[in-house]
Amino acid sequence: MSEIKTLIRSLEDQNIDGLRAIWREQFEEGPPPLRSANVLRYVLAERIQMRAHGRNEDLDRRLAKTASRHRTGYKPAVRSAAFKPGSRLEREWKGERHQVDVIDGGYVWNGQTFTSLSPIARQITGSRWNGPRFFGLREDAA
Repeated sequence: MSEIKTLIRSLEDQNIDGLRAIWREQFEEGPPPLRSANVLRYVLAERIQMRAHGRNEDLDRRLAKTASRHRTGYKPAVRSAAFKPGSRLEREWKGERHQVDVIDGGYVWNGQTFTSLSPIARQITGSRWNGPRFFGLREDAA
């Protein structure tokens, strides 16, 4: 086993004080002010590996982009399903089959034109629904 792997494996058995001591020994500076042994263990292992193998800037960029999507206050872009005119959506509700035709700029149900699926779902169910969810176009569909 390589020296790096041995060192990283040895981190598993260390408490927070032991990890801080290894940090000072390895990097000649104080460790970050972390109170979690698990987090410090991961940070220390990463730093040891980066020192040994170098940084992967492409990976760092991709990880930073991914991490930014998980910060407090981030609002993800909602992707909506796009259908070509002429497509048909179907849903059975309480034993009745409902068909919605996709047209340019909207949807047709029971001879009425709508700009979104939500009012159609509301007409069918009598309660507020997210239209794409009602028609099974979302993972959490009913």
